[in-house]
Amino acid sequence: MIRRLGVLIGAGLALAACGATVTSASALHDWVSQSGYHSSSETLVADARHAARALRDAAMTVKQLHLVCGVLLYDTETANASLPTPDEQTTTLLSRAYTNLGIGAHQCYDAGASDARRAAALRSLEIAGAAIAEANARISTAS
Repeated sequence: MIRRLGVLIGAGLALAACGATVTSASALHDWVSQSGYHSSSETLVADARHAARALRDAAMTVKQLHLVCGVLLYDTETANASLPTPDEQTTTLLSRAYTNLGIGAHQCYDAGASDARRAAALRSLEIAGAAIAEANARISTAS
C-alpha cells in the first residue's frame, strides 16, 4: 500500500513537472517583463547620452558633472541588480554593459576639466552602448 502511494506521488510529480516546462525564450521574455528591462534600458541610454553631452561640454562644472554622473551610476547599479537573466549570453552582454557604464560613471565623476579623463569616460560609455545594443538585439530575437 505504501509502495503504491509512493509510486502514485512520484508519477504525479513527474506529470506536474512536464506541464511546467518553460522554453528559454519564454523565460527571457518573462524576465524582461518582470525586471522592467525596457524601461530600465531606456533610462540608462538616456543617462549615458546626457553624461556624454556633459563630458563634451567644456563649460560643464565639476558639480554639474558630479550630478549627471552620479545619476548614471545610481541607475546602472539599479539595473545591475536585476541580473542574472535566464539566458547566459544576455547576462554576459548586460553585465559588460553595466560594468562599463559604472566605470564610465566613475571616470566621468573624476574627470573634472581634464580632456584626457573626459575622453576615457566617453570611451567606456561607448563600449557600454555597444553591449546594450547587442543585448537588445538578442532580447528582441528571443521574444
